[in-house]
Amino acid sequence: KKTSSPRAPPRGGSVLAVAAGLSRCPCPRVPPPAVPLCAGSATRRDRAVLPALGFARISRFFPGRKMPPSPEGSRHTETLGVGKAIAVLTSGGDAQGKGTPTPQISRIPNPRDPKIPGIQNPDFRTREGRLRAARNLAKRGITNLCVIGGDGSLTGADTFRAEWGGLLAELLKTGGITAEEAQRSSYLNIVGMVGSIDNDFCGTDMTIGTDSALHRIMEIVDAITTTAQSHQRTFVLEVMGRHCGYLALITALACGADWVFIPESPPKDDWEEHLCRRLAETRDGGSRLNIIIVAEGAIDKHGKPITSDDIKNLVVKRLGYDTRVTILGHVQRGGTPSAFDRILASRMGVEAVMALLEGTPDTPACVVSLSGNQAVRLPLMECVQVTKDVTTAMNEGRFEDAVKLRGRSFQNNWNVYKLLAHIRPPATKSGYTVAVMNVGAPAAGMNAAVRATVRIGLIHGHRMLAVHDGFEGLAFGMVEEIGWNAVGSWTGLGGSKLGTKRTLPKKYFEEISANISKFGIHALIIIGGFEAFMGGMELVEGRARFEELCIPMCIVPATVSNNVPGSDFSIGADTALNTITTTCDLIKQSAAGTKRRVFIIETMGGFCGYLATMAGLAAGADAAYIFEEPFSSRDLQANVDHLTEKMKTTVKRGLVLRNERCNENYTTDFIYNLYSEEGKGVFDCRKNVLGHMQQGGSPTPFDRNFGTKMGAKAVAWITGKIKECSRHGRIFANTADSACLLGMRKRSLVFQPIAELRQQTDFEHRIPKEQWWLRLRPILKILAKYNTELDTSETAHLEHLTRKVLVPEAPL
Repeated sequence: KKTSSPRAPPRGGSVLAVAAGLSRCPCPRVPPPAVPLCAGSATRRDRAVLPALGFARISRFFPGRKMPPSPEGSRHTETLGVGKAIAVLTSGGDAQGKGTPTPQISRIPNPRDPKIPGIQNPDFRTREGRLRAARNLAKRGITNLCVIGGDGSLTGADTFRAEWGGLLAELLKTGGITAEEAQRSSYLNIVGMVGSIDNDFCGTDMTIGTDSALHRIMEIVDAITTTAQSHQRTFVLEVMGRHCGYLALITALACGADWVFIPESPPKDDWEEHLCRRLAETRDGGSRLNIIIVAEGAIDKHGKPITSDDIKNLVVKRLGYDTRVTILGHVQRGGTPSAFDRILASRMGVEAVMALLEGTPDTPACVVSLSGNQAVRLPLMECVQVTKDVTTAMNEGRFEDAVKLRGRSFQNNWNVYKLLAHIRPPATKSGYTVAVMNVGAPAAGMNAAVRATVRIGLIHGHRMLAVHDGFEGLAFGMVEEIGWNAVGSWTGLGGSKLGTKRTLPKKYFEEISANISKFGIHALIIIGGFEAFMGGMELVEGRARFEELCIPMCIVPATVSNNVPGSDFSIGADTALNTITTTCDLIKQSAAGTKRRVFIIETMGGFCGYLATMAGLAAGADAAYIFEEPFSSRDLQANVDHLTEKMKTTVKRGLVLRNERCNENYTTDFIYNLYSEEGKGVFDCRKNVLGHMQQGGSPTPFDRNFGTKMGAKAVAWITGKIKECSRHGRIFANTADSACLLGMRKRSLVFQPIAELRQQTDFEHRIPKEQWWLRLRPILKILAKYNTELDTSETAHLEHLTRKVLVPEAPL
């Protein structure tokens, strides 16, 4: 299927480059086979080739890994992959981060690599096309195929595998291949990766290209917001999604839309009345803006399409509002991939290669996907079947089943949106007061979390208080009641509207206790970074002296450094990461007119190297220096020598990232001077300290959505704890589980007592003792052409999708 040709993704976003990097073994003992490996799709952009290489001494890359036996019996781990060839093809609609130009595939040099030809892969839709494909693969000894595409492409690939034996038999009979070639290619392993901006493939939380599409959409929504407010207009925005409403749903959450139309959950029959009443209520509340998001496949309960023009005509006719329609179209597929998509593509590429290396004739075709923060492998046809089941449920009018079949992530997003947009505060109040504050440095997404906290709290019937300037503000009585409309436009705002300070509460215990009593605060939600975590611990310790501190508390991590124990992600880190990645792209582009140049860039993060590592992976850095991975002058010299040798080839630009506190002696100036001196005659150097720009800007779609869900989840937990700790109208909470941190751990949001996190924390350096992202650093080094080992101790195993989609969703 032919597609348009988007801009090639930067180095870090290359699925195929990762596959190429992992498939080139530097071991001199076993030479690569002389047969070239080819792969490609039906478009010139997607024609890509990988060399067929031996995987001798695979334990160098994957130490301690238990490998499955071969068809001939048990084999040693060091021989896994010897003689194996991996082909990669992309198919279906284009998506950012999905396609890769040929030069990126040859990332790791090897003087024994065979010449790489480019061959267009035949069409899988017909048996004749599959027969030609089988001949091409068998002639080149290719028995492992990685397919990057949507459900159609992956279904065709699975059919191809099922017919493989018959195709070889027919080719052998007709003389298309020799008996030796048939024997060498007796079976075919297939692994799929989903590349689609619609995120319509069941079994994965996010597909390659979706986050980038959301970035394009939110850029336009933010721009439209300003013009709509200036003229008091209503905007109807149509986004892609003929069969899946994911883009529309997340856009609605991220911009605080008044209404969203998605195909999985059509509105009630009298939706026209509800919509007009909602818009009128918003205007009466003082809003100068109305936004309605429509998926292109939106329908009503009877399957009739609901178009953007239908909605515009309705609003104009009944309300007389100045209403405009914007259809975003293919702009959603354009632009460079976001940092999330680049890293996702790299991680999925690694997992796909490992799945193929471990494959046997009995291994079912699988799809590599993302669940929470974990890479998982799922049976390909289970995912395809559930995806088809969604369409069947929608055609039969079983829309609740359609939403459930989309998965827990989709369900959770839909439930949160309905609470925020369709439910209003009840007339009967709970009688409880909940205060919310920001603590630490500002981080994009804090305001989205506060908005969700306030609105969900009001829906629960609570009285909501806003505390300004953190613990200091609580001590000085800077507290005010906050209402529904006051936070309405906060979702897309960067920084902290409440104000935030790093001050810890211990020295203000008496004043804080007095104000908790004065304002009748029954629970406290603290949104912030490491200071929020430390402040929560101090408040818990203060319970022994001050009874007023015996109230439920919830910490929501929000910091660009992503250094809060108990959570794999913090609100604001994704925005900072995209800022760094975009800046690195621009900086490297500035050297387009020079011969050879290396950039030394300093990132924020304190002692935590998350930003430097992940930005290095996303931007294609040659090195990323962090505190968690100590380095010496010999390491620096080795890096300089390595980059110098690369610069003597066709490489023209280098990128080196340094975490601001990675080493007190090897400063940014020191590293800059070292590279400048050693690179004389080969390359010149420039340095940049990014500074506080990493804390600014509008939050990314991920941070808006993440902050919204975290805020909603925190209020639901706080409400339960208030009721649990209430005795005769009085709140008394002094157990460990009454003061928790809400964090993303692997696949789910979990509440962990703050006291239990003490043992997991390096307080001197303000970082967790264990950090999941450190296992990704070898990928960065592989892509930078280093020989290194890859920690695969937590590599995914095959799971079953049907058990996952039927798990009930926890109520909010």
